[in-house]
Amino acid sequence: MSMLNRSDVPVEETWNLEDLFATEQAYTTAIEEIRQLAEETAEGLAGTITDVQGAINAIEATEKIQEKMVVVGTYASLSHSVDQTSTDNQMRAASFGSFAAKLATKLSFVKSDLLALDEAVLKEAQSVKPEYANYIDKLLVQKPHQLHPEAEKALAAFGATFNAPYELYNTTKLVDMKFPNFEVDGESFPLSYNLFEGDWELETDTNKRRAAFEAFSKKLRDYQHTTAKTYNTHLTIEKTEADLRGYDNIFDSLLESQQVDRSMYNRQIDLIMNELAPHMRRYAKLLQKTHQLDKMTFADLKISLDPSYEPTITVEESRQYMKDGLSIMGEHYTNMIDRSFDERWIDFAQNAGKFTGAFCSSPYGVHPYVLISWTSRMNEVFVLAHELGHAGHFYLANDAQNIFNARPSLYFIEAPSTMNEMLMANHLLKNSTDARFKRWVISTIISRTYYHNFVTHLLEAAYQRKVYEIIDAGGSVNAPKLNELKREVLEQFWGDTVEVTEGAELTWMRQPHYYMGLYPYTYSAGLTISTQVSQRILNGDEAAVEQWIDVLKSGGTKTPVELAQMAGVDITTEQPLRDTIAFIGDLITQLEQLTAELQTV
Repeated sequence: MSMLNRSDVPVEETWNLEDLFATEQAYTTAIEEIRQLAEETAEGLAGTITDVQGAINAIEATEKIQEKMVVVGTYASLSHSVDQTSTDNQMRAASFGSFAAKLATKLSFVKSDLLALDEAVLKEAQSVKPEYANYIDKLLVQKPHQLHPEAEKALAAFGATFNAPYELYNTTKLVDMKFPNFEVDGESFPLSYNLFEGDWELETDTNKRRAAFEAFSKKLRDYQHTTAKTYNTHLTIEKTEADLRGYDNIFDSLLESQQVDRSMYNRQIDLIMNELAPHMRRYAKLLQKTHQLDKMTFADLKISLDPSYEPTITVEESRQYMKDGLSIMGEHYTNMIDRSFDERWIDFAQNAGKFTGAFCSSPYGVHPYVLISWTSRMNEVFVLAHELGHAGHFYLANDAQNIFNARPSLYFIEAPSTMNEMLMANHLLKNSTDARFKRWVISTIISRTYYHNFVTHLLEAAYQRKVYEIIDAGGSVNAPKLNELKREVLEQFWGDTVEVTEGAELTWMRQPHYYMGLYPYTYSAGLTISTQVSQRILNGDEAAVEQWIDVLKSGGTKTPVELAQMAGVDITTEQPLRDTIAFIGDLITQLEQLTAELQTV
């Protein structure tokens, strides 16, 4: 379980960034080409954005630059994400941030000039170039909040500075924070972010698991004040910009791009906090009873229901699981899965300095990349299926749409990923009659799919809402206040069923999502949609898969409400969320019954 340096990782466990740039020189050359293109574009467009054709020319020029910027930005970001201890990676990422800010400053007049046009001119441009209609619609939404061109130029110049809190957070977490070994019964064990979240948090030995949690929390506590100050800086930037642009509150500012109103945001949090909690408390009690624990603590919530039955899986075996479990999506989709393995789109390695958790990056014009730290635990099948859900989504959307139309609202972004988890679960359950395996699958759906997306991220969202309410009222936060808010949310959800042990309140330090706006609640929003669609598929609705593929291809050309409607789900009402919560409750009831049956055998 010791962590390798990136240079010691076998190449077959890493992704192939040569599909972006074959050499560092090619990357440097591309940067220079973009710089020159931006100079020529700025000079050529200056004073010309005055009519329909001028608007179209400006959007076309912006499109070309954005397509090139995505590729170089992805190369800088992905190189950094797999080894943040590397000086070269740090400097490349920082240099790109500065370059992007300078580019945005130089071209900021384009958006200002477009928004200075009469709405009728922009509407006519939409009719002339329908492929830009979506881009122009989103521009018009921003029109009331557009500042003076010189103010916009100044804000663009601070782009890299405004991103600094997130970079500072990751540097603290993945570079400076070194975890010492911890001891249990005289034996020493290694500890790191990835080892804790990938292994120790799931460890079936209670003494080791709780000792790892205590050691992990102790190190987090050493950095709580620096991390809180970093987060407060990020919040201050968001609040300042919301005020400058004349939004009524910070929530409206952050939700605007998601194309949903505040009622949908609040509903997702409030309903789950109130109505899912009783079901999850039942699950916690089942874990405690099955493991014969003296008490159920926060450190025990991620353990497997059946500690003696934990399937393992190799990377190569996971490929077949992906193809079999997701075959219902069609041949084109499964070909994408083969390519992701054959062409090394996936970074499986565990190494020092690597980004924690998993993610998918889908640069327009290339192909998706998936980051995961492979532990050989069977639950990685669900993690990989999740990230390939993102990959498949953008594989289809990028092919069908231009760069402006490919990316949907953040509210919808987690629906395709969690859909794959549901399809994988359905496949595993359908193809096994073994009671223990069936119980393992259902418990993994609960502990991985629903706990992760409907509990972990939802509790982040409930906590985040409290934080933003303070910031919106003109306040600020520090480590003691953040600890207090996080503990309040955890205790409200778990009640007396789970002891919120010391260190649990520090989990706000673990997630990067807080630096991405109102992101955490969207996991449960996406899973609400995918649960309902996956049930249609499971129940034999032949139109459901074809409709879902059409949804994926639509990218960001429709709002989340419209995309969900295409898939047969009405998210303007509470019913899909209530049905999903009821579905989770039914799964837990099945687990209780299966556990009772197995104990009598």
